[in-house]
Amino acid sequence: MAADLPAAGSPAPDFTLPRDGGGTVTLSALRPGKVVLYFYPKDDTPGCTLEAQDFSARMTDFAAANTTVIGISKDSVAKHDKFCKKHGLSVILASDESGTTCEDYGTWVEKSMYGKTYMGINRATLLIDGEGKVARVWPKVSVKGHADEVLAAAQAL
Repeated sequence: MAADLPAAGSPAPDFTLPRDGGGTVTLSALRPGKVVLYFYPKDDTPGCTLEAQDFSARMTDFAAANTTVIGISKDSVAKHDKFCKKHGLSVILASDESGTTCEDYGTWVEKSMYGKTYMGINRATLLIDGEGKVARVWPKVSVKGHADEVLAAAQAL
């Protein structure tokens, strides 16, 4: 069972993960820029697709706010590449196939559906400031309007 989400003001756990298009992304290497980490359950499902499209549509505004957006799921890089191509996504998608980063961030949790329990990713978003500290946490994200809310927080930081 995973720990809780990191609290605002705490250091964001560093990671290096393989990303869509090849190569890797390392959280600490993005400083002093801000970073939005959004954890999502699965590529190419309705809520996850909408969330990725909403963040992608606002990439110019996030860039203007000196903020990098990274989506993290346990899908493989190959699945991320297919997902990006199919939907024209411009966000970075990092692959956490081992689940270590999801566990470090407290998003790998026990879920329940139709009376059965299973482990899965809890949809959550964190805004990391330029010093590597968690500035804001959105647990149990509702996708509609979420990218706008996160953008406003990044612009205000």
